[in-house]
Amino acid sequence: MGLSFDPLRAASLLLDGEVSYLDAVRVRTSEGNERLYTGGGGVGLDAEASRYASGAYRKLHGRFRYLLAAIRAVLGFQAFPVRLQLSASDPLCLEATALLVGVLNTPSYGAGLCLAPGAKPDDGVLELVVLEDLSFLEILALLPALAIRGKLNTRHLRRYTTQHVRIETPTPSWFHGDGELLGMTPVEISVMPKAVKVLRSARKQKN
Repeated sequence: MGLSFDPLRAASLLLDGEVSYLDAVRVRTSEGNERLYTGGGGVGLDAEASRYASGAYRKLHGRFRYLLAAIRAVLGFQAFPVRLQLSASDPLCLEATALLVGVLNTPSYGAGLCLAPGAKPDDGVLELVVLEDLSFLEILALLPALAIRGKLNTRHLRRYTTQHVRIETPTPSWFHGDGELLGMTPVEISVMPKAVKVLRSARKQKN
């Protein structure tokens, strides 16, 4: 948003800031609950990692916290079948065996894990990311780039742009939004354009 990480500099920039509108993401879980998030959410390995990040590793900070949580989540985790419906009116569905399915409104989540570099928080669409099944050795090979740059470099990563997605799994699985466990699959997810009013810097600043 063009703000400094320094809170005093950020506050001073807001004195000549401008009003902007950002999208939000609405989730309806299998329990019938509706929740909102603004960054990234998903089901599978990232939801499992979120459970560890907010539990055993909650006292750690930054990307290292989520990296350790992801490594812990990988142990014993198995890829799962998933069915994705990108339009409420279109019966055509995508099917995959996945390690995670992410629905992002921002390029990254989890302290800088960049899964959707093309995502923008104000364009009225979401980025659907599917990480297909990988062997344990393939996962280990991804960890250096994930730790240093926050990126997953693999041909097994599929991305789609959508305004809506329904995620179904054979057995109920946790879905998280911005690191908080929100409910179980199946889940209906849709974008809420310009739902959040924010004050941001009128000029970009270096952090």
